[in-house]
Amino acid sequence: MDNWARKVIFPIMAKMQDVLIVGGGLNGPCLALALAGAGFKTTVIDAFPLRTRKADKFDGRAYALALASQKMLSVLGVWSDVKDAGQPILHVKASDGRAGDGPAPFFLNFDAAELDQGPMGFMLEDRFLRRALLDAMKAQPNITVVSGKTVEAQSISARGVTLSLSDGKSLSGRLLVGADGRTSDTANRAGIGRTVWDYSQIALVTAIEHANPHGGVAHQFFMPSGPLAILPLPGNRSSIVWSETEVQAKGLMALSDQDYLTALRPRFGSFLGEIALAGARFTYPLNLTLANSFIADRVALVGDAAHGVHPIAGQGLNLGLRDVGALAEVLIEAQRRGEDIASSVVLGRYQSWRRFDTATLAVATDGFNRLFSNDNPLLRIGRDLGMAAVSALPSLRQRFMREAAGLSGDVPKLMQGRPI
Repeated sequence: MDNWARKVIFPIMAKMQDVLIVGGGLNGPCLALALAGAGFKTTVIDAFPLRTRKADKFDGRAYALALASQKMLSVLGVWSDVKDAGQPILHVKASDGRAGDGPAPFFLNFDAAELDQGPMGFMLEDRFLRRALLDAMKAQPNITVVSGKTVEAQSISARGVTLSLSDGKSLSGRLLVGADGRTSDTANRAGIGRTVWDYSQIALVTAIEHANPHGGVAHQFFMPSGPLAILPLPGNRSSIVWSETEVQAKGLMALSDQDYLTALRPRFGSFLGEIALAGARFTYPLNLTLANSFIADRVALVGDAAHGVHPIAGQGLNLGLRDVGALAEVLIEAQRRGEDIASSVVLGRYQSWRRFDTATLAVATDGFNRLFSNDNPLLRIGRDLGMAAVSALPSLRQRFMREAAGLSGDVPKLMQGRPI
């Protein structure tokens, strides 16, 4: 039996772990890798079986990884395994639009050449990143993975955290991290409330083949019912994130593939030539959710467990990875100082670092979605002129580009491409 099999089948250790991470998506494994490299013993509890996680059709999304996120994956040793599947983002263009009308004459245009640091980021499909993270955890002796089990209860004491699993076994650790999504049970059990705004929108996600090359350009068309993102993938393929009202989205998903494409074409436009489906179709409900606190006694939240934002800015995963970088840095430095890594003082540093940043972006994405997901003629004129003004002012344009690339503000060391 190899090391991975031992770690998955016999995960419960007599010795207390340093950190227990609930959630086996993307943020949880990244945090485990960041901490394991500094000697932390971590256990990742994933509700999904390993075979399910590795399946091609588990998740159809592709992520716009900011340049800072790519730097973090490089430090974690993951980027070398996925870089050939990544598509550099060389330009970002955004404009108003209506189905069949094409883009408005005024638009926002970001050119990566102005950053002088290479691409603004990379498009990467979930399936490649997910498998690379699973392989990286398998190779790390400080990480134990518990697959196909859920947490039924958690208890906190002065010494640590104890989790009761669905198979009747228990795990103990010094700190518990919730990376278990927008309805985080970890947060709920810790008594952390949540503020939620429902957009009554659904994101339709799939991959599209097209006749013409995309040139590494990411497009965002602001339609009256919600934004349509056309995001470049390797080859003549793009990922679409098509936001529609719930009623319209359910009707679209009920269509045949051919009828679905017929509905998409006037929104997509003809600039990339003839289009065809290049993958399965997925849907994701859209809302804004913000945890009222990112910490509790011996508990911290990262990623969607702390904040779930609208995909209008493509920053969801990047925000989560920024959490991971900040929390890892706080914990590793506290460990080196001999502090209790789960003390309120240590966890308070993490919350102080991340809460304002995430709340600000959450409010901004909410405002953008409300501003652009309508067909009010006065608002259309105002936002079009605003985008044109940003494009015309180099200093303002470069500021927005640095924000999008994750290079502004108090950037964690991992996202600067530096080890902690």
